[in-house]
Amino acid sequence: MTVDHQSAYVLDTGPLSHFARSQWLGVLKAILGDVQVLVPDVVAAELTNGCTQHVHLKAVIEAEWIDVVALDSPEQLAAFAYYEQRLVGPGRRNIGECGVLALAETMADAVAVVDDRVAVQVATKRGVTIRRTLGLLCEAIRKDLLTVPLVSAIADDLMKDKYRLPFGPGGFARWAEEQGLT
Repeated sequence: MTVDHQSAYVLDTGPLSHFARSQWLGVLKAILGDVQVLVPDVVAAELTNGCTQHVHLKAVIEAEWIDVVALDSPEQLAAFAYYEQRLVGPGRRNIGECGVLALAETMADAVAVVDDRVAVQVATKRGVTIRRTLGLLCEAIRKDLLTVPLVSAIADDLMKDKYRLPFGPGGFARWAEEQGLT
């Protein structure tokens, strides 16, 4: 789904963490442009808690272009509870996605940036606008912000960090062409 007029991108832990670890956080900022970038407090907590083991997360926490939003309104808490019932697994897995989806759902024209397939399916049924990481990268190519070789390098670096993508190393260009995304 292409979004022309969004008020904010609401990002999940996964894309932020992997872009930071792969040294591509600045490129992510450039892709998102001048639109406000938000993380819910639960994502901020995941990032902060992970800093002791993953030093690259400090760059995300200190990024001045990312604002933290507390989920505290009745609407946000109700949406969070809805997603929590459907997505949270053992060890509180997917709690960040719940926060991202709740925040995006309760904001006008917000776009949730998540890659988890089940989270995307659940949120889409509730009318949340979703962008996956690869969608953002392909859109950046179409807008002439990035090139196919650069996105291929980014994708390869993300995969070195165990980021799951629907192709193997060196496979972005072919995949994007097959999908009609560039």
